[in-house]
Amino acid sequence: MIKVAIIGAENVGKSTLMNALLGRNISEIAPIPGTTKGIIRRAFGKVKIPKSIKNPFGRADEFVLIDTAGLFDPQMELRGKVLSEEKFKEIIREITSSDVIIHMIDAQFGLHRGMEKLHHLLKFRYEKPIIVVINKIDLVPREKVEELRRIVKKRLEQEPILLSLVTYEGFNELLNALVYYAQYAKKNSSL
Repeated sequence: MIKVAIIGAENVGKSTLMNALLGRNISEIAPIPGTTKGIIRRAFGKVKIPKSIKNPFGRADEFVLIDTAGLFDPQMELRGKVLSEEKFKEIIREITSSDVIIHMIDAQFGLHRGMEKLHHLLKFRYEKPIIVVINKIDLVPREKVEELRRIVKKRLEQEPILLSLVTYEGFNELLNALVYYAQYAKKNSSL
């Protein structure tokens, strides 16, 4: 079993991604920031790996997906509106105990400084494999998406996946990355 935490600023699409990966509505979604107020750990069943993707497990493996509350306001350098200090620390503990992290960035707002700091902390101190995703690319001009991709790659030292959960552009690429990093996490957890 691979534990995958989905993190990001408020209203970046974490719950929508969790629902898309599971193929059903587990997390409540709304255009209002702060809809998810804590941690949702309900990943019933397995993430289905399409036949077109070579699965190193030889079958669909079980992933526990963790949908977290938005850690920061997407437009300001503030902690998420619904998070108390205690809730914030609880979410950070949950994230640091995960095997793989999906770090989501909203294409409309770009990379949040607080999320950038958390990304580097998870990557270097906790040595977590992180998949960086720029979501909502269907809502901004392609030139802006490409500019943000270059900025994110430079600041996080990692190529992001460009994703739209409306058109599903980039979804198979995300599944490939998830399978790859889960295999890496599985090897490390057996050491």
